[in-house]
Amino acid sequence: MAIFGAIIGAAISGYIGDKYGRKKATIIADFFFILGAIAMAGAPEPYTLIAGRLLVGLGVGIASITSPIYIAEVSPSEIRGALVSTNTLMTTGGQFLSYLVNLGFTEVPGTWRWMLGAAGLPALAQLVIMLFLPESPRWLFMENKQVEAVAILEKIYDPDRLDIEVEQLSAALEEETQERELKGKISYLDLVRSKELRLALFAGVGFQAFQQFAGINTVMYYSPTIVQLAGFASNQIALLLSLIVAAMNAIGTILGIFLIDRCGRRLLALTSLFGVFVSLAILSGAFYLTSVDVPTVDIHQTLKAGYACPAILDFSQPLWNCNGCLNAGCGFCTASGNQMLPGTCFISNSTSEQYCSLNSGNWYSEICPSTYGWFAVLGLVLYIAFFSPGMGPVPWTINSEIYPSKYRSMCGGIAATACWVSNLIVSESFLSLVDAVGTSKTFLIFAAIVMAAFIFVLAFVPETKGLSFEEVEKMWQKKAHKGSSDDTSGSSTEALLDKNHKPVSIKSDV
Repeated sequence: MAIFGAIIGAAISGYIGDKYGRKKATIIADFFFILGAIAMAGAPEPYTLIAGRLLVGLGVGIASITSPIYIAEVSPSEIRGALVSTNTLMTTGGQFLSYLVNLGFTEVPGTWRWMLGAAGLPALAQLVIMLFLPESPRWLFMENKQVEAVAILEKIYDPDRLDIEVEQLSAALEEETQERELKGKISYLDLVRSKELRLALFAGVGFQAFQQFAGINTVMYYSPTIVQLAGFASNQIALLLSLIVAAMNAIGTILGIFLIDRCGRRLLALTSLFGVFVSLAILSGAFYLTSVDVPTVDIHQTLKAGYACPAILDFSQPLWNCNGCLNAGCGFCTASGNQMLPGTCFISNSTSEQYCSLNSGNWYSEICPSTYGWFAVLGLVLYIAFFSPGMGPVPWTINSEIYPSKYRSMCGGIAATACWVSNLIVSESFLSLVDAVGTSKTFLIFAAIVMAAFIFVLAFVPETKGLSFEEVEKMWQKKAHKGSSDDTSGSSTEALLDKNHKPVSIKSDV
């Protein structure tokens, strides 16, 4: 329900951001999140809990694109990528802290209420801080509030740089005014009519969707399950390894902040995708090996214990190893001391599990123990190490940069909606896909998607390192009209610039 709420929130974020401003949109998102956290913590029945999750999702969806847009619009172009990436760091760092908070509340009465209620504290802190922060100067310019915008810009830039920024914003406002006189108010139909916008939206939406279809949230949501699938049956070990994965995700994002304005967006994303592809190949191979390198079943010890799996007497079924035991719906108890020695196949229930534990065995009901378990964890850690510096922050940064000011919130909202829809598809289908084709082939499918993403970035995603927003607009215009017979005549009605006016010369602010 939270993801469903995020989809709705992202879909309406464009309207809210353009209507009320980036600052107020962020405050509205915080309000939804706080209200949802309170509802979940105090829920007297399931329906209130579901409603709370929906409200939290609305807040997440709105903030997911409003926050990076706000940061981008108040940032100098030479450090814009790093500053926007801090938004991703807050997300990954929050995931890590959530593991610690949940761990701290495990022994507290009313555990889940405290866990869910604590989620409202960061939103409350952000709401209070946002009250003292200025509105985006670019949004103020679009609303013809130039005096307020210049007052804010004076706090960001030195006098020489300020003149350049004001000149660029004034030129953009003039062009927008001219275009509105020709076409009227902006609308979603403009996204279809304008070739520049179609190209930008295709790149932004596709990039955001590939971020999710690369499987990152599957890894984060199901990291304890993945670790257990790798052969680690202990819940404590699985949670500890998941905590390490979350910490690496946050640390990798810090590395991305350092690199994004030095290496550029494209190079960082392409390097990230290549590493993710290799990591997924390792994961696929590791899970294949864990499916064949399994202990056998000791028939004598199984029958002797009195909890034997009923299918053990059906000699037509391949129950002579752990895989056959689990495929029959039973549980596997490892031998004491060495889990790779022949074990026992019991009925899968709490009594059998307790008997296994009393005899110093480990209980497996999802996947079998294997000597290659750490190989799978290595692949998982490498995946996070490659994904977090590049494909974590770069898609959000790109989507905060590549759209014209008057369409930025609208297009960003569409891209964020695509992100959350993709997130829902991947998270809901992962375990079903594992059941249908197996874990090894599932990761191969993700690897194929990542290869497609590599080609997509190479072909369609532009480099925006160090470019002003106005320079990015000119770049899309050039791409849109490249090779067009109408380019020299200026007769295209798709152009973002008025066809009757010459483009304003813009100085580089790098």
